[in-house]
Amino acid sequence: MMNLETTYLGLKLKNPLVPSASPLSRDLDTARRLEDAGAAALVMYSLFEEDVLAEEEQLTGLMDFQDLGHGEADTYLPLHPDYKTGLDEYLEQLQALKSSLDIPVVASLNGATESGWVEHGRELEQAGADALELNVYSLPAVEDSAEVVEGRYINILRQLKSHVQIPVTVKLSPYFTSLGYFVRQLETAGADGVVLFNRFYQPEMNLDTLDVEPQLHLSQPYESLLRMHWIARLYDKVGLSLAATGGIHGAQQVLKMLLAGASVAHVCAVLLQRGPEVIGEILQDMTQWMEEKEYESVNQLMGSACQVNAIDPEAWDRMNYIKTLRS
Repeated sequence: MMNLETTYLGLKLKNPLVPSASPLSRDLDTARRLEDAGAAALVMYSLFEEDVLAEEEQLTGLMDFQDLGHGEADTYLPLHPDYKTGLDEYLEQLQALKSSLDIPVVASLNGATESGWVEHGRELEQAGADALELNVYSLPAVEDSAEVVEGRYINILRQLKSHVQIPVTVKLSPYFTSLGYFVRQLETAGADGVVLFNRFYQPEMNLDTLDVEPQLHLSQPYESLLRMHWIARLYDKVGLSLAATGGIHGAQQVLKMLLAGASVAHVCAVLLQRGPEVIGEILQDMTQWMEEKEYESVNQLMGSACQVNAIDPEAWDRMNYIKTLRS
């Protein structure tokens, strides 16, 4: 019997396949289908800083309006007894997922500033989250140095860690001056893991109106190569959990991420395209390959092809770049 178990953020998982943050977690039936298909854990859709702060500001403004000599506003601007904020709805969905599923549920916090929004991490923990994924999504201003940008991430992480006891992983983009050094800084600041890499959606320009318009493109398998490269380089150089996300559409990409050193592989686009049941197909294909190669467990193959264990370690660096150009 093939042993697909892995450990991620200190959580024992039955296999390395974890659906990433997406609308799929908004529906309980879909979440159950993901679990039934073999998902080892589930990352919830994100709770956005902008939504939390906007609702808090709106409620504060209404309360102040009523307090400043406008008591009559209580009658024509009352708070509905069933009124729920986005945070309330997120907490309810988290509790519902925890009640319906037997697998760990990771809550996702998405924001960009050092304001107090990360304090809500404690409420997510109390609602049952097994871990938190911190997604700091921002485009630095021209005036911001690399040190300022990285310091913002570290400060947000430290604030969050000061409010929770559960594991916290940080979802990163590849756009850092010295990614390996920065990951070590995050580990020192308390990160239990990192997710490589976030996919920033690039806006499009409308040539007729000159408006900037949102554009959504699902990931493609070739995008997994950048993730594999950095995981292979970081494995054995850091002590935190490494997760791969982006471009993972089948067993081939999952196996390569594990060989490079990832603890888990996040899937999303393939689920949106083919449905939750594709997880079972991926697990079956993984098992078949491992049996053919005479692996007995995921732990046995994990990191066995990382940079330090590679037949040619320099192939992960500049030598491979030169070889590619000359091929």
